[in-house]
Amino acid sequence: MTESTVDTPPITLRKVRQAVVVGSALEWFDFYLYASMAALVFGPIFFPSDNSATATLAAFATFAVGFLARPVGGILFGVLGDKIGRKKVLSISFLLMGGSSVLIGLIPAYASIGILAPVLLVLFRILQGLGAGAEVGSAMAVAYEHASPGSRGRQGAWTAFGVNIGLFASAMAVAGLTSLDRELLQSWAWRIPFLASLILVVFGFWIRRQMPETPDFEQVASTVQEQPKANPLRELFKSDWRGLAVVMAITFGYNGVSYTFKTFSLSYLTEFRDLAANVGAVGIMLASGCAIVIAPLAGRLCDRVDAVRVIYFGAAGTAAMAFPFFWLLDSGKPVYIWCALILTTGFAVPAMLAASGSFLARQFPAKVRTSGLGTGREVSGAVAGALAPLGALTMVTMSSDHATWGVSTLFLIGAAFIAVGCLFDQQRRVNARTLDSTPEDHGHQ
Repeated sequence: MTESTVDTPPITLRKVRQAVVVGSALEWFDFYLYASMAALVFGPIFFPSDNSATATLAAFATFAVGFLARPVGGILFGVLGDKIGRKKVLSISFLLMGGSSVLIGLIPAYASIGILAPVLLVLFRILQGLGAGAEVGSAMAVAYEHASPGSRGRQGAWTAFGVNIGLFASAMAVAGLTSLDRELLQSWAWRIPFLASLILVVFGFWIRRQMPETPDFEQVASTVQEQPKANPLRELFKSDWRGLAVVMAITFGYNGVSYTFKTFSLSYLTEFRDLAANVGAVGIMLASGCAIVIAPLAGRLCDRVDAVRVIYFGAAGTAAMAFPFFWLLDSGKPVYIWCALILTTGFAVPAMLAASGSFLARQFPAKVRTSGLGTGREVSGAVAGALAPLGALTMVTMSSDHATWGVSTLFLIGAAFIAVGCLFDQQRRVNARTLDSTPEDHGHQ
């Protein structure tokens, strides 16, 4: 069964681009907002303690819970994406993510309802994690499968573009909130962006309902209907375990460094360097503004020099910044701190994410693509994304002088995982098995 190489009409591409970008934006708006509030305010609101560091650790643990739910969403909805279609799964995931965020904004504080407050926080965080786990793999598959062979890099970058729009919007919200009086922030102001997600949910769900199904899934749909008991997950582990290993290695490295750069840095600056919370928030906002420009440029570059080279570049940049990142943060000067965040989360990280859209999708044939992306990305990404910031915070907290060399080592390990994963690209094997002999596929994808 060959995969579709028919050019998608421009009006259809616009609908697909809007659907992918809006969903990715919501995911990162929600997730970065939650991460920031966990680092800054959720501790005293939902986990009151005499020790602020202990309360922050408890709040970060709920952040980790959402990541632990993501593999379930990735596996379950990945299989559904290969059985009932990408479009239906993306609509479900959107409602789960957005609806959970709105509900988080409505939870009363611990002082009002006691233990029920953190219980509800964990419950809604789990639902948010399920939706986010379903989102990225399906969105990558949709962007990739609607692209012609010569444009898979730029269209694969749509997910990264949406991610950074969501990150930018969330960072602006956090920067604005952290500029307020701390008592006002903790009493009710933190709820505003969570509740505002409702607008994006309604708009985005409508857009996703207008999106057409992908040509590649339509080609394999008849086979799925003829074999209702077919198990994409079994096929994935039987025939495409190599691609799964590639995706897991790269995602493990990427998520570990990305979430540590973005979330741990906020807590580090406020807890251990006594800097105002909005210093880090403004830095993330500036970095995500740069990333909005970098992501589509990196995607276009993938159509010229191969996505794997762009990922290598991002991994090298991450390794190069492993120690300088903290030198700049420890300076205490906002301009240096912003430079550190821009170089990492504004350039190296978004370049890798943009390139991974087409690179990871090409590791699987269409019949198991969302299963492979959902399982591979979310299982390894959950472990790295949940434990890396928590581990980084724990190492620095336990160190008598709050040393950061251990966190820098984590950055080096993450870069190594990314590089090793790239060495085992499965594109040629997948193309041979699917009889896809399109010249572009064997070249710059």
